[in-house]
Amino acid sequence: MATLLSPLLIRGTEPVPLLEALGRVLAEDVVAPIDLPTFRNSQMDGYAVDTASLTAAPATLPVRAVLAAGDGVVAHVPGTATKIMTGAPLPTGADAVVPVEDTVPVEDTVPVEDTVPVEDTAAEGRGLRVTVCRLPEPGAYVRERGSDIHRGRTLLPAGTVVAARHVAALAAVGLTHVSVRTRPRVAVISTGSELVPGGSVLAPGKIHDSNGPALAASAAANGALVVSVDRSGDDAEVFAAKLARAAAVAEVVFTSGGVSKGDFEVVKDVLGPRGAEFVSVAMQPGGPQGTALVDSVPVLTFPGNPVSALVSFEVFARPVLRAAAGLPAVEPETRPLSTGLSSVPGKRQFLRARRDGGAVVAIPGAGSHLIAAMATADVLLDIPADTSDLEPGELVKVLPL
Repeated sequence: MATLLSPLLIRGTEPVPLLEALGRVLAEDVVAPIDLPTFRNSQMDGYAVDTASLTAAPATLPVRAVLAAGDGVVAHVPGTATKIMTGAPLPTGADAVVPVEDTVPVEDTVPVEDTVPVEDTAAEGRGLRVTVCRLPEPGAYVRERGSDIHRGRTLLPAGTVVAARHVAALAAVGLTHVSVRTRPRVAVISTGSELVPGGSVLAPGKIHDSNGPALAASAAANGALVVSVDRSGDDAEVFAAKLARAAAVAEVVFTSGGVSKGDFEVVKDVLGPRGAEFVSVAMQPGGPQGTALVDSVPVLTFPGNPVSALVSFEVFARPVLRAAAGLPAVEPETRPLSTGLSSVPGKRQFLRARRDGGAVVAIPGAGSHLIAAMATADVLLDIPADTSDLEPGELVKVLPL
């Protein structure tokens, strides 16, 4: 199967809007187009001062201006203070900010003519004074230009899986689009005349289709772009037509059902004459497997039982899809068993289980139809074919779901 799916690993790139990049993989390094911050600004609400003019504390200074975030830059006059809000640009010539907590406003005002003239843009500072109670160090509470990142430096490297924090950084430097790896296009067809869509009234003998939604969700969760989700009964002509439509839009097609040894195995009936290979793999669940090419598009045919279909995807499809999308591989874990268990010798078992603290506990019930039990699992126990009994505390390999 790995050879069949190897063309998926050759990916192109595409630009996407920033909000559509979430969960995608960057195709190239992103270089900061600007300094961040783009200008010197205040880290605190307080008063901008020049430390050379402050030789002792307490010191009372006239307040020359009031600056809010978004205001323009003003010139600092030595021996004065500028009331400044967080994020406002530091006046030219000031080199520190005294936090509000380290100051005391002077209640009585002095005549306007006794103060240093105030910039017209901040006339509300006219006639006010403030007492600085603690001498600041040069650079105190000042965010220097480029202190976060300098223009031309790598902001995010190629291969980064874009998360919300990355979107924040990209937006902060003004980017609206980024180049990401294209996602492998996947189509899903579940088969069986017993299947009906969710929301339908179940007639006798009918069941809701869970494989189609489950395989589509599994593919999407592992970096694929699901382009088609379809369902087919056991009519060979209908299935062949749906398969052709899926192959026309996808890079890989997953089917479920129709690969066993019964009388109504539509997937085998259609793909067998086209050179498909159907085998019985020494694993449980998920023994019946098949591969084919339809119009040069690889097709993986999974069993129809819901747990078998999901386990088959995890074992055979997930590693290749993640590699194609540029996502990191899901590494197995090693954990001790909470309780002992027995395994069928001669077959590699993938048993539903869940983490229990640092250990792992198997979920009762081996039936491959037990999809509700599967929903309670967060790992698969990977039991080798030559192992039949495991004791409590024994270390086992688990595959995170």
